[in-house]
Amino acid sequence: MSDKKVILQSILDQGMLPLFYWDSATVSLEVIRTLYRAGVRSLEYTNRGPAALENFRYLKATLVAEAPDLYLGIGTVKSVAEAEAFIKAGADFIVSPIVNGEVAALSEKAGLLWIPGCMTPTEIFLAQQHKAALIKIFPANILGPEFISSIRELFLGQLFIPTGGVELNKENIRSWFKAGVCAVGMGSRLISKEVLQQEQYDLLYKNTVIALELVSAVKNEI
Repeated sequence: MSDKKVILQSILDQGMLPLFYWDSATVSLEVIRTLYRAGVRSLEYTNRGPAALENFRYLKATLVAEAPDLYLGIGTVKSVAEAEAFIKAGADFIVSPIVNGEVAALSEKAGLLWIPGCMTPTEIFLAQQHKAALIKIFPANILGPEFISSIRELFLGQLFIPTGGVELNKENIRSWFKAGVCAVGMGSRLISKEVLQQEQYDLLYKNTVIALELVSAVKNEI
């Protein structure tokens, strides 16, 4: 298997992809350490603030020794310039809120998994033209599990991950997997602003363990 396939499999096995951004590099590192301790091996740091690139470099440099089996991707990548900068910084995979063919081509050339964000069947089709193995359904809180149920037969074999609006409870998580997703993205419902501002690492650890257990239980049921 190529690294791309290994990382995709890691996300599928985990069944849940945590994602967040915070201005403080040290808090960001502690959050990732906490997630790792709870069992997370793939996560997305989002390009949503002025310190994102600098923080990402710091995180990669620090984590390479203490968490060598952790795959750290970068999210909210919309342009080739952003993709180039983060690939150079060591991103393990690229997540976008949109379908940008140039970013897809750059990721392919670098041998990286590219996960574009889609909201319509046309966008999903376009993402497939650019060889997206995994497609992010975004914003999932607007579309809901019913959207996946409605379109999955049009795109048989396509892997989907919803981001935005996935709740930390079994009923909600089950509704997504029952609809046909292969994993769920979890942002502020797992790594809340309160957790980040107040550095509530014990609470984050507890909730991450719960999230991983819920996902595992749901996957075994379906």
